[in-house]
Amino acid sequence: MSAVTSIAHRSASTPTFRQLQIHIDQKHEAAWCFMSAPARPCFTTVMLDELNDWFGRLRHGAAALGVRYHVIASAMPGVYNLGGDLDLFSKLIQQQDREGLLDYGIRCIDALHANLQCLDSGVTTISLVQGDALGGGFEAALSSDVIIAERGTRMGFPEILFNLFPGMGAYSLLSRKLDAKQAERMMLSGDLYSAETLHDMGLVDVLAEPGDGALAVYEHIRRENRSRNGFRAVRKVRNTLNPLGYRELRDVLEIWVDAALALEPRDLRMMQRLVSRQTQLGAAAA
Repeated sequence: MSAVTSIAHRSASTPTFRQLQIHIDQKHEAAWCFMSAPARPCFTTVMLDELNDWFGRLRHGAAALGVRYHVIASAMPGVYNLGGDLDLFSKLIQQQDREGLLDYGIRCIDALHANLQCLDSGVTTISLVQGDALGGGFEAALSSDVIIAERGTRMGFPEILFNLFPGMGAYSLLSRKLDAKQAERMMLSGDLYSAETLHDMGLVDVLAEPGDGALAVYEHIRRENRSRNGFRAVRKVRNTLNPLGYRELRDVLEIWVDAALALEPRDLRMMQRLVSRQTQLGAAAA
Protein backbone atom coordinates (compact mmCIF):
# COMPACT_ATOMS: atom_id res chain seq x y z
CA MET A 1 0.00 0.00 0.00
CA SER A 2 2.89 2.37 0.66
CA ALA A 3 3.97 2.36 -2.99
CA VAL A 4 0.43 3.10 -4.13
CA THR A 5 0.09 5.90 -1.62
CA SER A 6 3.34 7.54 -2.66
CA ILE A 7 2.36 7.38 -6.32
CA ALA A 8 -1.05 8.86 -5.53
CA HIS A 9 0.54 11.77 -3.71
CA ARG A 10 2.53 12.63 -6.82
CA SER A 11 -0.62 12.70 -8.93
CA ALA A 12 -3.01 15.48 -9.76
CA SER A 13 -6.40 14.83 -8.16
CA THR A 14 -9.73 14.96 -10.01
CA PRO A 15 -12.68 14.74 -9.28
CA THR A 16 -13.95 14.23 -5.72
CA PHE A 17 -16.20 11.27 -4.87
CA ARG A 18 -17.37 9.71 -1.62
CA GLN A 19 -16.29 6.09 -2.20
CA LEU A 20 -13.72 6.48 -4.95
CA GLN A 21 -10.38 8.24 -4.89
CA ILE A 22 -9.33 9.43 -8.34
CA HIS A 23 -5.80 10.49 -9.25
CA ILE A 24 -4.38 11.39 -12.63
CA ASP A 25 -0.72 10.63 -13.15
CA GLN A 26 0.00 12.92 -16.08
CA LYS A 27 3.59 11.75 -16.53
CA HIS A 28 2.51 8.16 -17.20
CA GLU A 29 -0.87 9.05 -18.75
CA ALA A 30 -2.59 6.89 -16.15
CA ALA A 31 -5.77 7.41 -14.14
CA TRP A 32 -5.91 5.60 -10.80
CA CYS A 33 -9.28 4.73 -9.31
CA PHE A 34 -9.07 3.53 -5.69
CA MET A 35 -12.20 1.90 -4.23
CA SER A 36 -12.87 2.89 -0.63
CA ALA A 37 -16.32 1.78 0.55
CA PRO A 38 -16.77 2.35 4.29
CA ALA A 39 -17.58 -0.43 6.78
CA ARG A 40 -17.85 -3.25 4.22
CA PRO A 41 -15.55 -3.18 1.18
CA CYS A 42 -18.21 -4.22 -1.33
CA PHE A 43 -19.98 -2.64 -4.29
CA THR A 44 -22.47 -0.32 -2.64
CA THR A 45 -24.98 1.54 -4.78
CA VAL A 46 -23.05 4.73 -4.04
CA MET A 47 -19.81 3.23 -5.34
CA LEU A 48 -21.50 1.82 -8.43
CA ASP A 49 -23.10 5.18 -9.24
CA GLU A 50 -19.76 6.90 -8.80
CA LEU A 51 -17.99 4.34 -10.98
CA ASN A 52 -20.53 4.84 -13.75
CA ASP A 53 -20.22 8.61 -13.36
CA TRP A 54 -16.42 8.45 -13.59
CA PHE A 55 -16.49 6.04 -16.53
CA GLY A 56 -18.91 8.36 -18.30
CA ARG A 57 -16.49 11.24 -17.86
CA LEU A 58 -13.64 9.17 -19.27
CA ARG A 59 -15.71 8.11 -22.27
CA HIS A 60 -15.91 11.72 -23.35
CA GLY A 61 -12.77 13.14 -21.77
CA ALA A 62 -9.95 10.57 -21.62
CA ALA A 63 -8.06 12.25 -24.45
CA ALA A 64 -8.48 15.71 -22.93
CA LEU A 65 -7.23 14.39 -19.58
CA GLY A 66 -4.28 12.73 -21.29
CA VAL A 67 -5.34 9.27 -20.04
CA ARG A 68 -4.25 6.16 -21.92
CA TYR A 69 -4.29 3.75 -18.95
CA HIS A 70 -6.94 3.26 -16.29
CA VAL A 71 -6.13 1.36 -13.09
CA ILE A 72 -8.77 0.09 -10.65
CA ALA A 73 -7.29 -0.64 -7.23
CA SER A 74 -8.35 -0.55 -3.60
CA ALA A 75 -7.61 1.94 -0.85
CA MET A 76 -8.12 -0.83 1.73
CA PRO A 77 -5.08 -2.94 2.62
CA GLY A 78 -5.68 -6.66 2.14
CA VAL A 79 -9.01 -6.26 0.33
CA TYR A 80 -9.63 -5.50 -3.34
CA ASN A 81 -13.41 -5.84 -3.24
CA LEU A 82 -15.66 -8.45 -1.61
CA GLY A 83 -18.34 -8.21 -4.27
CA GLY A 84 -22.04 -7.48 -4.13
CA ASP A 85 -23.83 -5.75 -1.28
CA LEU A 86 -25.14 -8.92 0.37
CA ASP A 87 -26.97 -7.02 3.09
CA LEU A 88 -28.94 -5.15 0.42
CA PHE A 89 -29.53 -8.40 -1.50
CA SER A 90 -30.96 -10.05 1.60
CA LYS A 91 -33.41 -7.21 2.24
CA LEU A 92 -34.56 -7.05 -1.38
CA ILE A 93 -35.03 -10.81 -1.54
CA GLN A 94 -37.06 -10.86 1.66
CA GLN A 95 -39.25 -8.12 0.17
CA GLN A 96 -39.41 -10.01 -3.17
CA ASP A 97 -38.36 -6.76 -4.80
CA ARG A 98 -37.47 -7.84 -8.31
CA GLU A 99 -37.07 -4.30 -9.61
CA GLY A 100 -34.70 -3.42 -6.79
CA LEU A 101 -32.44 -6.40 -7.56
CA LEU A 102 -32.57 -5.69 -11.28
CA ASP A 103 -31.74 -2.03 -10.72
CA TYR A 104 -28.69 -2.96 -8.65
CA GLY A 105 -27.56 -5.49 -11.24
CA ILE A 106 -27.90 -2.99 -14.09
CA ARG A 107 -25.59 -0.62 -12.23
CA CYS A 108 -23.07 -3.47 -12.03
CA ILE A 109 -23.17 -4.53 -15.66
CA ASP A 110 -23.13 -0.91 -16.85
CA ALA A 111 -19.79 -0.41 -15.09
CA LEU A 112 -18.43 -3.81 -16.12
CA HIS A 113 -19.36 -3.35 -19.77
CA ALA A 114 -17.82 0.12 -19.86
CA ASN A 115 -14.56 -1.33 -18.52
CA LEU A 116 -14.73 -4.16 -21.05
CA GLN A 117 -15.13 -1.64 -23.86
CA CYS A 118 -11.97 0.22 -22.79
CA LEU A 119 -14.24 3.14 -21.84
CA ASP A 120 -14.98 3.63 -25.55
CA SER A 121 -11.75 5.58 -25.82
CA GLY A 122 -8.98 3.06 -26.48
CA VAL A 123 -7.82 3.17 -22.87
CA THR A 124 -5.97 0.12 -21.55
CA THR A 125 -7.82 -1.02 -18.43
CA ILE A 126 -5.84 -2.55 -15.58
CA SER A 127 -6.97 -4.19 -12.33
CA LEU A 128 -4.43 -4.07 -9.53
CA VAL A 129 -5.37 -6.76 -7.02
CA GLN A 130 -3.58 -6.38 -3.68
CA GLY A 131 -6.10 -8.22 -1.53
CA ASP A 132 -9.11 -10.54 -1.66
CA ALA A 133 -11.28 -10.16 -4.77
CA LEU A 134 -14.47 -12.14 -4.24
CA GLY A 135 -17.70 -12.47 -6.20
CA GLY A 136 -18.35 -9.19 -7.96
CA GLY A 137 -14.87 -8.05 -7.02
CA PHE A 138 -13.42 -10.91 -9.04
CA GLU A 139 -15.82 -10.13 -11.89
CA ALA A 140 -14.63 -6.53 -11.87
CA ALA A 141 -10.99 -7.61 -12.04
CA LEU A 142 -11.72 -10.04 -14.89
CA SER A 143 -13.30 -7.24 -16.95
CA SER A 144 -9.97 -5.40 -17.31
CA ASP A 145 -7.52 -5.87 -20.17
CA VAL A 146 -4.74 -6.65 -17.69
CA ILE A 147 -4.86 -8.17 -14.21
CA ILE A 148 -1.85 -7.51 -12.00
CA ALA A 149 -2.02 -9.35 -8.67
CA GLU A 150 0.31 -9.56 -5.73
CA ARG A 151 1.39 -13.00 -4.58
CA GLY A 152 -0.72 -14.38 -1.76
CA THR A 153 -3.93 -12.58 -2.76
CA ARG A 154 -7.04 -14.70 -3.26
CA MET A 155 -9.89 -14.59 -5.75
CA GLY A 156 -13.02 -16.66 -6.18
CA PHE A 157 -16.80 -16.91 -6.27
CA PRO A 158 -18.38 -17.83 -2.90
CA GLU A 159 -21.98 -17.30 -4.08
CA ILE A 160 -22.73 -21.04 -4.23
CA LEU A 161 -22.37 -21.08 -0.42
CA PHE A 162 -25.75 -19.34 -0.23
CA ASN A 163 -27.21 -21.24 -3.20
CA LEU A 164 -26.69 -18.56 -5.84
CA PHE A 165 -24.20 -17.83 -8.63
CA PRO A 166 -22.22 -14.74 -9.69
CA GLY A 167 -24.56 -13.14 -12.20
CA MET A 168 -22.85 -9.95 -13.33
CA GLY A 169 -20.45 -11.33 -15.92
CA ALA A 170 -18.53 -14.22 -14.32
CA TYR A 171 -19.72 -16.99 -16.64
CA SER A 172 -19.34 -14.85 -19.76
CA LEU A 173 -15.85 -13.69 -18.83
CA LEU A 174 -14.49 -17.02 -17.58
CA SER A 175 -15.90 -19.05 -20.47
CA ARG A 176 -14.07 -16.75 -22.89
CA LYS A 177 -10.79 -16.70 -20.96
CA LEU A 178 -10.88 -20.44 -20.13
CA ASP A 179 -13.82 -22.58 -21.29
CA ALA A 180 -17.38 -23.22 -20.15
CA LYS A 181 -16.53 -26.33 -18.14
CA GLN A 182 -13.78 -24.61 -16.18
CA ALA A 183 -16.03 -21.59 -15.64
CA GLU A 184 -18.74 -23.77 -14.15
CA ARG A 185 -16.23 -25.63 -11.99
CA MET A 186 -14.91 -22.39 -10.52
CA MET A 187 -18.38 -20.96 -9.93
CA LEU A 188 -19.89 -24.10 -8.40
CA SER A 189 -16.96 -25.00 -6.14
CA GLY A 190 -16.97 -21.85 -4.03
CA ASP A 191 -13.19 -22.26 -3.78
CA LEU A 192 -10.77 -19.40 -3.42
CA TYR A 193 -7.77 -19.41 -5.74
CA SER A 194 -4.38 -17.88 -5.08
CA ALA A 195 -2.96 -15.31 -7.47
CA GLU A 196 -0.23 -17.82 -8.27
CA THR A 197 -2.76 -20.48 -9.31
CA LEU A 198 -4.73 -18.01 -11.40
CA HIS A 199 -1.51 -16.89 -13.08
CA ASP A 200 -0.80 -20.51 -14.03
CA MET A 201 -4.35 -20.72 -15.44
CA GLY A 202 -3.80 -17.59 -17.52
CA LEU A 203 -6.32 -15.42 -15.68
CA VAL A 204 -3.74 -13.23 -13.92
CA ASP A 205 -1.39 -11.56 -16.38
CA VAL A 206 1.33 -10.30 -14.03
CA LEU A 207 2.41 -11.55 -10.62
CA ALA A 208 3.99 -9.01 -8.27
CA GLU A 209 5.65 -9.42 -4.92
CA PRO A 210 3.62 -8.21 -1.92
CA GLY A 211 3.79 -4.43 -1.80
CA ASP A 212 5.15 -4.13 -5.34
CA GLY A 213 1.84 -4.12 -7.23
CA ALA A 214 1.90 -0.42 -8.12
CA LEU A 215 5.47 -0.72 -9.38
CA ALA A 216 4.36 -3.67 -11.53
CA VAL A 217 1.63 -1.46 -13.03
CA TYR A 218 4.23 1.10 -14.10
CA GLU A 219 6.48 -1.60 -15.47
CA HIS A 220 3.57 -2.89 -17.58
CA ILE A 221 2.86 0.63 -18.81
CA ARG A 222 6.50 1.05 -19.85
CA ARG A 223 6.46 -2.33 -21.62
CA GLU A 224 3.19 -1.65 -23.43
CA ASN A 225 4.25 1.84 -24.47
CA ARG A 226 7.12 0.32 -26.44
CA SER A 227 4.63 -1.60 -28.63
CA ARG A 228 1.30 0.04 -27.84
CA ASN A 229 -0.03 -0.19 -31.39
CA GLY A 230 0.49 -3.96 -31.37
CA PHE A 231 -1.04 -4.42 -27.90
CA ARG A 232 -4.16 -2.48 -28.87
CA ALA A 233 -4.51 -4.31 -32.20
CA VAL A 234 -4.36 -7.74 -30.53
CA ARG A 235 -7.07 -6.70 -28.05
CA LYS A 236 -9.26 -5.49 -30.91
CA VAL A 237 -8.84 -8.85 -32.63
CA ARG A 238 -9.77 -10.68 -29.41
CA ASN A 239 -12.88 -8.56 -28.90
CA THR A 240 -13.85 -8.88 -32.56
CA LEU A 241 -13.57 -12.68 -32.60
CA ASN A 242 -15.15 -13.24 -29.19
CA PRO A 243 -17.21 -10.16 -28.27
CA LEU A 244 -19.14 -9.84 -25.03
CA GLY A 245 -22.15 -7.66 -25.69
CA TYR A 246 -24.38 -5.82 -23.26
CA ARG A 247 -27.40 -7.93 -24.25
CA GLU A 248 -25.69 -11.10 -23.05
CA LEU A 249 -24.86 -9.50 -19.69
CA ARG A 250 -28.46 -8.32 -19.32
CA ASP A 251 -29.92 -11.75 -20.18
CA VAL A 252 -27.72 -13.45 -17.56
CA LEU A 253 -28.62 -10.77 -15.04
CA GLU A 254 -32.33 -11.59 -15.49
CA ILE A 255 -31.55 -15.25 -14.68
CA TRP A 256 -29.61 -14.15 -11.60
CA VAL A 257 -32.52 -12.02 -10.36
CA ASP A 258 -34.98 -14.90 -10.73
CA ALA A 259 -32.57 -17.25 -8.94
CA ALA A 260 -32.06 -14.75 -6.11
CA LEU A 261 -35.80 -14.40 -5.56
CA ALA A 262 -36.04 -18.19 -5.20
CA LEU A 263 -33.61 -18.35 -2.25
CA GLU A 264 -34.94 -19.90 0.94
CA PRO A 265 -34.59 -18.68 4.56
CA ARG A 266 -31.60 -20.95 5.22
CA ASP A 267 -29.84 -19.43 2.20
CA LEU A 268 -30.49 -15.93 3.50
CA ARG A 269 -29.10 -16.90 6.90
CA MET A 270 -25.87 -17.99 5.23
CA MET A 271 -25.83 -14.72 3.30
CA GLN A 272 -26.08 -12.80 6.56
CA ARG A 273 -23.18 -14.77 7.99
CA LEU A 274 -21.10 -13.66 5.02
CA VAL A 275 -22.25 -10.07 5.61
CA SER A 276 -20.82 -10.35 9.13
CA ARG A 277 -17.60 -11.71 7.68
CA GLN A 278 -17.42 -8.81 5.20
CA THR A 279 -17.88 -6.37 8.07
CA GLN A 280 -15.09 -8.03 10.05
CA LEU A 281 -12.73 -7.90 7.09
CA GLY A 282 -13.59 -4.26 6.52
CA ALA A 283 -12.91 -3.41 10.14
CA ALA A 284 -9.60 -5.27 10.06
CA ALA A 285 -8.53 -3.48 6.88
CA ALA A 286 -9.55 -0.09 8.26
